Amino acid sequence: MKKYFQNFIIALVAVLTLGVISPNHEIWTTRQPKDDTRATDFPTSSKHDLQLGLEDSIFEREPIEQSISIEDSLLQPAKELAYLKFGSKIGPVIQNEFDEVIFPKIEEVIQDTVASSGGLENRMLSITEYPSGHYAEKMFHITDTEVNKDLIRFHVRTEKRPLDGYFYNFHYHSAEDGFTAHHSLGDIYWSKNTPPKWLS
Repeated sequence: MKKYFQNFIIALVAVLTLGVISPNHEIWTTRQPKDDTRATDFPTSSKHDLQLGLEDSIFEREPIEQSISIEDSLLQPAKELAYLKFGSKIGPVIQNEFDEVIFPKIEEVIQDTVASSGGLENRMLSITEYPSGHYAEKMFHITDTEVNKDLIRFHVRTEKRPLDGYFYNFHYHSAEDGFTAHHSLGDIYWSKNTPPKWLS
């Protein structure tokens, strides 16, 4: 009966004070039977201190090595920018030939340039964000961000050849020769009709 009366008093105090006064926690420990193991689960004396070991520190962990992939950082964005430049009118017509003939040559040029410049581990290389539209040539540029200079400029030019029609000439310019020479990657035939503008 005494146990129920104590519970009633505790509940009455909590309700009357709207929880502002909480009962002392010693009440709970004195109410537990002596053979109850819950009393020993939580240390009640100040002798037990929480110790944080330095071996658990995040600074002590071995560094996670991140391998920088040419595929993720340059090649995949290059293909996406090329498709963006082609747009929905040109892209479906030339996509297969671009994937089979032109893009493998672009990959080879990028890989050779990355290798000759010391690799992605030693150089911070980036790719331009947007190709140019209308009838401009720019597809994308590979830039050394440390010195803020282009290494390679990939372009596509629309050429009208008499009696043959329109062709897309894919080429690149290199910083090695001051971007003066056209290094051809290949041509893709469009038709005898005037092609649409880029990005359309």
